[in-house]
Amino acid sequence: MGRARTIDRDRVLDVAEQIVSRDGATALTFDAVAKASGITKGGVQYCFGTKDDLIAAMVERWLARFDAEVARSTPPDADNVARARGYVVASKRIDEATQTKMAGMLVTLLQSPGYLHRARTWYAEWIAMFDPGSASERRARTAFLAAEGAFYLRSLNLIELDQAGWDDVFDDILKLV
Repeated sequence: MGRARTIDRDRVLDVAEQIVSRDGATALTFDAVAKASGITKGGVQYCFGTKDDLIAAMVERWLARFDAEVARSTPPDADNVARARGYVVASKRIDEATQTKMAGMLVTLLQSPGYLHRARTWYAEWIAMFDPGSASERRARTAFLAAEGAFYLRSLNLIELDQAGWDDVFDDILKLV
């Protein structure tokens, strides 16, 4: 009797992200993921349960990776302003392919009230850390919001910005913190 075959969740998530990047969020189906992963549809369902759970796993993984990037860009004893600076630096380094992939996932995610709540909670935690009574923390909050705005405008193809333009925008945002 052979050993039971295991499914590599990260590989399946990679494939799902590739589908979203290449074909858009509407192309993300268990059938498409199974075919591209070389596993059965039942295997994908076993790993993730529902399509919403698959999308949530994609977003959670991306958020964890982004949070780790922010942590690498932030000193260990950072105050809120330094944390905002780390956030902006990490945002500046996100490449266009990752932006497109994340925007597609977020558009899909935001259609579900449960996952919309998760995104709102993540943002609320960031906004709540800034003291509105501190001028430097208000600037840090503005930098955070500006970085997010730039990310979404570029990701959703609402503005065209080459890498040099992207770098200039983020250099200006960094001047706020």
